Amino acid sequence: MKFIVSSSYLLKQLQVLGGVINNNNTLPILDNFLFELNQSELIVSASDLETTMSAKLEVDSNAEGKIAIPAKLLLDTLKTFPEQPLTFVAENNTLELSSSHGKYALAYADGDEFPKAVELDQPNSTKVPAEVLATAISKTLFASGNDDLRPVMSGVYFQFSPDGLTFVATDAHKLVKYKREDVSAQTESSYIMPKKPLNLLKSILGNSDSNVLLSYDESNARFIIDETELVCRLIDGKYPNYEAVIPKENPNKLIIDRVQFLNSVKRVSIFSNKTTHQVKLKIAGAELNISAEDVDYSNKAEERLTCDYQGDDMQIGFNSRFLTEMLNNLNAKEVMLEMSLPNRAGILTPKDGLDEGEHVTMLVMPVMLNS
Repeated sequence: MKFIVSSSYLLKQLQVLGGVINNNNTLPILDNFLFELNQSELIVSASDLETTMSAKLEVDSNAEGKIAIPAKLLLDTLKTFPEQPLTFVAENNTLELSSSHGKYALAYADGDEFPKAVELDQPNSTKVPAEVLATAISKTLFASGNDDLRPVMSGVYFQFSPDGLTFVATDAHKLVKYKREDVSAQTESSYIMPKKPLNLLKSILGNSDSNVLLSYDESNARFIIDETELVCRLIDGKYPNYEAVIPKENPNKLIIDRVQFLNSVKRVSIFSNKTTHQVKLKIAGAELNISAEDVDYSNKAEERLTCDYQGDDMQIGFNSRFLTEMLNNLNAKEVMLEMSLPNRAGILTPKDGLDEGEHVTMLVMPVMLNS
């Protein structure tokens, strides 16, 4: 088996696929990339049993074959080459790699030992523009949880219907719901996508302006973008009823410049308690007072901002890290914070900067104020 390929083109593809490979695999074969050569088409795959990702590359060859090559060794070698054609020749369990500088030999394993990607059983399919999917992932992924005891909350909930697509993530302290009415699916369906494949998708979606073909059955999902394919196992379980926790009646509405609010929260939170990260918002008339105090170290800070506020005077406490994450994730000029009572969740939404048919709702749970 022999083929010639550009070093930087191969490295770029392998670096994306390398994200699939775990540091400590149960099966030694999973430390390898699978190379499947069919004339001038080379399919490279990586897997951790839960997620399998493969990319099609064009190479100069008229041979066929299937081998598994040590991933780390190959990546480390490719990173050192300037742009040039590389020649790969595999025979008698040794892969010889020739560059303009010299020759390198490494052992390879039999490609048939590599686990095959899961086949989907009578899947539903829908097409989503890559840009929409990339935005949906980056808007929601940060709000998903890390609790092993509640695996359903460690992913992003995809809800598809003829009315539109909805993506939801929550860790019980914060929740993000991202909705698109300008893209829809033919049938109603929902499933929970794990974090790892979503992070991998994010890295390839950013550079694509085509559509993603998304197929899914009861237990797996498949994404096809340009020449890349990703198949992953879905999280098993029932997603919590997120609509029930979003308060419907919020008479107190605060409209404020996003960047100003974000910078204020960031500055004041430096002086907050290091365990609760609590900042207090005190709103009266057109003035917002943001304060934080760390009693143990006698640190405190306070800032005043002008805002547009309609509602009763109120004091409410939030975890500054959640507020900062949410404000960072919106790209609006102005945001609206809707509240009802100091012990009920606040709802953050952008006032501008959205496309037609795009909706973002962020919910943040309050923290008890130390009186």
